[in-house]
Amino acid sequence: MPRQKVEFTNTKGHTLAGALELPDSGSPKAFALFAHCFTCGKDVVAATRIARTLADQGIAVLRFDFTGLGGSEGDFANTTFSSNVSDLEAAATFLAEQYQAPALLIGHSLGGVAVLAVARRIQSVQAVVTIAAPASPKHVEHLFADQACDIRQTGRAPVTIAGRTFELGAELLDDLDKWPLEETIGALRKPLLVFHSPTDQVVDVAEATKIFKAAKHPKSYISLDDADHLLSKQADADYVAVTLTAWASRYLKLEPLQAQSQDRPAVASDEVLVTEQDAHFLRGLYTAHHQWQADEPKDKGGSHLGPNPYELLLMSLGACTSMTLRMYANHKKLAIDNLEVRLTHRRVNAKDAPNGTAQEGSISVIERQLSYAGALSDEQHQRLLEIADRCPVHKTLMGEIDIQTRSPFVNNS
Repeated sequence: MPRQKVEFTNTKGHTLAGALELPDSGSPKAFALFAHCFTCGKDVVAATRIARTLADQGIAVLRFDFTGLGGSEGDFANTTFSSNVSDLEAAATFLAEQYQAPALLIGHSLGGVAVLAVARRIQSVQAVVTIAAPASPKHVEHLFADQACDIRQTGRAPVTIAGRTFELGAELLDDLDKWPLEETIGALRKPLLVFHSPTDQVVDVAEATKIFKAAKHPKSYISLDDADHLLSKQADADYVAVTLTAWASRYLKLEPLQAQSQDRPAVASDEVLVTEQDAHFLRGLYTAHHQWQADEPKDKGGSHLGPNPYELLLMSLGACTSMTLRMYANHKKLAIDNLEVRLTHRRVNAKDAPNGTAQEGSISVIERQLSYAGALSDEQHQRLLEIADRCPVHKTLMGEIDIQTRSPFVNNS
């Protein structure tokens, strides 16, 4: 299933890391924004499984790490519930500018409180979903009640949550008091779906009752029976995603859900198939065992749902280079780590080419930069540069290529 790593900037100038889960074929029916639980991250089991299942149902999902968590910049000790809300607004703006404004907000645990707080600020939102969420952000205080005095006295203090240690700041405690959500929930005026388990050991089911009572219609409640707080069982996460999609289709004006076909285009083991996914530039890319998408940016008339053809070309060269270098390093027992290959492509006048050729017209220049950690000699570094030029895709691109296009087969049926 296509997944894109994305980055965007919040109001504090921090770069936040995200993952955009996309349908494996066709344009998304809608875009959703997922907010994870307190001290979790975008890759927590519930977030990844729900996002993947929603994408399988045709809804693209952006999940991201809040400031100071996972791959995002910033100091978690300086974050507050207000900063989480602000991060969600930044994520919604990113989706609106680069893809499509989110129509659906989904929040898990404290993330559920955050989506309730931010929903009215994002005009594109048509429906809201909470999963195992408390009715107020202040509920999270029970996780570090014993350290609250230390946090206030010293300004920040370490706390251990779910086996991991974090530093929390006094600003967080002060900020939690600023968000009494009962009136906010009552004024939501958007369809709301509440998921909660009666056996949740982290957030009592009574919190779900508070949310449901405060909300106005249309509102719905679904019990998750014996699910745990983190939805660690795949069946529970899948149930939430599929049920959520069926519920949301009433409010997002989605196409009726179809049973997911297991059929895929027949592709021989030695070929690649490219199909049209829309009437613009979105294309399905298939091998016998894998599938992906290609597209063009919005400013070129595409939907920006996949890499463009030149990006795919650079990925091919970069992947082959990296694999070849790793194979050589392992064979020679060279201790290198964090191997990365960065590539760019541009067209230049032949006379301005880095190799100084005197040809006429323009030529393509691909710049490839290697990066790795390892205590190697100058000779070993130089040898790795030489090995990079020997990767099969490099040799193919630099050699003579004969591309044969056969007569078209026209299907008039």
